[in-house]
Amino acid sequence: MQAFTRSLPLSGATNFRDLGGYATADGRSVRWRRLFRSDHLASLTPQDAEVLAGLQLSRVIDFRGAAERASLAYAIPDVAYHALSIEPTVVQRAKDMAMAGEELTPAIAVQLMQDTYRDFVSVNAPQFRALFEHLLASDAPLVFHCTAGKDRTGFAAALILLALGVPRHVVMDDYLLTNGLYQRPAQFAGTAPEAVLGVLWRVQEEFLHAALEAVESDHGGLDRYLEQELGVGPAQRARLATLYLEPRAPEPRG
Repeated sequence: MQAFTRSLPLSGATNFRDLGGYATADGRSVRWRRLFRSDHLASLTPQDAEVLAGLQLSRVIDFRGAAERASLAYAIPDVAYHALSIEPTVVQRAKDMAMAGEELTPAIAVQLMQDTYRDFVSVNAPQFRALFEHLLASDAPLVFHCTAGKDRTGFAAALILLALGVPRHVVMDDYLLTNGLYQRPAQFAGTAPEAVLGVLWRVQEEFLHAALEAVESDHGGLDRYLEQELGVGPAQRARLATLYLEPRAPEPRG
């Protein structure tokens, strides 16, 4: 059996990784080399492009906002590009605080990040609905990303894995992998204290918990949220399983 690595060794993206291999509650596992998550792809090298070609990558979902896409634009030959814009509201909120002379502390930064994740659930449901529409269209290898591949991308990955039946604690483990992989480029350093930047450019369980708690409290739970807000009901989840999970092992003959 071929051994796959979760994190792919790219020079121009530090948080590019495979969602394959995770076990579901019913004993199946996510197929390797079909679903990828990443930080932005504007710094890929020619060697990185060869790696992606070897993966037969054919679709990109870009969650970055308009200014982010304009400042770090890219195109990958023979790969379909789809922009599902989610503006980085936490950055704007931090700028507003600075303009008003208010101090952005680590504790306030955590609150801002939690608010951002709650917005993913409600305000940005149309973008995540569109993501699932792409996923349901085919199982052609796909990568979804934002700038750092941690928040918008992290919530998207959580939704996908949960919809496929991956247990929540495993989903959280995948989410937290960013902290050991993502390397913040110098141009993203900012002027805030490093303690604040450490909140804004890393992930914490509290962030994803805030989103999942909003799914429960505001939408009646994951199943209802997926069906009513994202258009992913039982039939769609069955198709997702067919597309992205390994087939069930045959029952042993007695």
